[in-house]
Amino acid sequence: MNWEKLNKRKYHTNPVEHIHAMDIFNTQEYDRLYENQNDLEHAVWQEFDKKYKIGFEFKEDITDIDLDKEVIALWFFRERSDRYSGPQIDLAGKKIAYTPNTFILTKSKDIKVIEAKKKYIRRPMVQLDLSEKIFDNVCGRFK
Repeated sequence: MNWEKLNKRKYHTNPVEHIHAMDIFNTQEYDRLYENQNDLEHAVWQEFDKKYKIGFEFKEDITDIDLDKEVIALWFFRERSDRYSGPQIDLAGKKIAYTPNTFILTKSKDIKVIEAKKKYIRRPMVQLDLSEKIFDNVCGRFK
């Protein structure tokens, strides 16, 4: 992954250890994946898989977070036409907005989706298969 793009400002320990970043992937790469999100067999997704060698699942809605993973690694693909004041992620009491091309990485399982008054039809995301070892290595650079 593009972990080298992370800096200490993206690393947080309050209320739990986590990374919250909006700039791991440049907009062009994100847009190509976004445009082909309904076809994970498309060349851009296959290239992504081959390049980064990290498992992932595309989820249709942010409420489908798999909390059984070692590390919760979420990448938001908010719809461009979604003009509602989208939902937020509550990470152990800290509110994080559901915004496009944003990552949240944490070992904490204390994650809830706080619904907005109006719910958009589709709120996609990618959940990466990130090991504790990789998470600890990434975070270790900032300790």
